[in-house]
Amino acid sequence: MSLLELRDVTRSFPGPPEVQALKGVNFTVDAGDYVSIVGPSGSGKSTMLNILGLLDRPTVGEYRIDGMLVGSLGEDERAAVRARRIGFVFQSFHLMPRRTVLDNVLMPMLYSGVPRAEREQRARRTLDQVGLAHRTEFLPATLSGGERQRVAVARAVVSRPSVLLADEPTGNLDAATSDEVMALFDELRADGLTLVVITHDPVVAARAGRSVRIADGRLSEVA
Repeated sequence: MSLLELRDVTRSFPGPPEVQALKGVNFTVDAGDYVSIVGPSGSGKSTMLNILGLLDRPTVGEYRIDGMLVGSLGEDERAAVRARRIGFVFQSFHLMPRRTVLDNVLMPMLYSGVPRAEREQRARRTLDQVGLAHRTEFLPATLSGGERQRVAVARAVVSRPSVLLADEPTGNLDAATSDEVMALFDELRADGLTLVVITHDPVVAARAGRSVRIADGRLSEVA
């Protein structure tokens, strides 16, 4: 059974004229996969990520997570699945500027059911995993771009989600820092985490074990 499955998914936005951002998409991700989704701006990449991350719903078609049909879930149920099963990393970090690195990583565990006694130990262990054990009391503004993105990765994986969804995770980073973040993704995959990375960068896409291309809302496998 696939971990994630989109079946005949179309996402339309009303007009005029109506825009179909996704057109009859079929897509599966198995546990442990590392998949890149590649395509130009406006191709439907972010729409697809929003549906995979339960931030949006298909207009037509089905989405299943571990075989569970999630389209009929209410917003509270969807939020609970998202908190427990899905980690997000974005291009713009989205860290809380007035909270320390440690506080930023502690935050998602408030919503994912991690017992209070476990939270700080797990946050510190995860920050050590991403090479930031020495930055726990720093504020985000004092960190480099690469360090901020590693905090964002730690925040995304601290609740031990089933899958990490990354939207242009290296878009604000230089080539050397980008390589550091992608090496971290390689380590997470080696530890068994499932990764889906949206990118327009062929170097980033090539790190994944599998690549799919999206163009004009339609998906195709890259040989």
